[in-house]
Amino acid sequence: MQPVTHIGHRPPARRDWRVFWRLTRPHTLTAAFVPVCVGTVLAMGETSVNWLLFVAMMAASLLIQAATNMFNEYYDYKRGLDSPESVGIGGAIVRDGLKPKTVLALAFACFGAAMLIGVYICAQSSWWLALVGTVCMAAGYFYTGGPVPIAYTPFGELAAGFFMGFMIILISFFIQTGGVSKEAVLVAVPVAIFIGAILLANNIRDLDGDREKGRKTLAILIGRDWAIRVLAMMFAAAFLWTVALVLLGIVPFWAMLALLSAPKAAAAARGFIGKTKPAEMMPAMKATAQTNTQFGFLLAIGLLFGQWL
Repeated sequence: MQPVTHIGHRPPARRDWRVFWRLTRPHTLTAAFVPVCVGTVLAMGETSVNWLLFVAMMAASLLIQAATNMFNEYYDYKRGLDSPESVGIGGAIVRDGLKPKTVLALAFACFGAAMLIGVYICAQSSWWLALVGTVCMAAGYFYTGGPVPIAYTPFGELAAGFFMGFMIILISFFIQTGGVSKEAVLVAVPVAIFIGAILLANNIRDLDGDREKGRKTLAILIGRDWAIRVLAMMFAAAFLWTVALVLLGIVPFWAMLALLSAPKAAAAARGFIGKTKPAEMMPAMKATAQTNTQFGFLLAIGLLFGQWL
């Protein structure tokens, strides 16, 4: 029988490496590496890529995303949102017994490592990025931290898409080229939409529990059925935007390869229909993250083909 868990009463701590791996919430890390890949591929059409800068940018983005997830873990616990029965990859505190202060320390350690890497990136490109990077990191912290967490508002999807999708692509492009192009800005839009969709899928799954805890997410405000429709419309908008970029000659025809991810997107949207229990919606949420991964890599491959062929 599993013990009742609440603040101040946790199960015995487990130190299995898988606990710490789950703490990073690996399925969300696609929101970090896809934008870096797309931004770097775009830069390859303009200049020779500095691969050390690429690795540094990838590492910093992954660390920031992991830290954001750890802050989420910590503050969800502190605010009583997590319980042993909570569905999802989180729960290192309530199920695995990690101390809250350990999770918080790990989050700040990831931020610290990202900042050190950021110093190298700035030294190789521009110190203005220190300001931009600080704002992105602050968004990660205040997503669940602070007096009015972004996660408790209807703006979570917008914040995630902008800071983890749009901005990361532009930064990845900038550190290689020294500037920002119209093509980079326009290509960043569908990627940002898919990253926002990952968060919307998460909020659809957690809708009932979030409502009970006082959150006002977009999914709660518009209701489950409309949230699923909005998710489907986000997918459609991203695909149509990509087609428009091709038709307008902004990106090569090969970028249409990204449309091969459409079946996975359709499966993700359909997977939420008629479901009310969080466990039933986990496959659909996973499919949403997979759609982002497939779309991003197929788009990057298409852009590469356009440069080479």
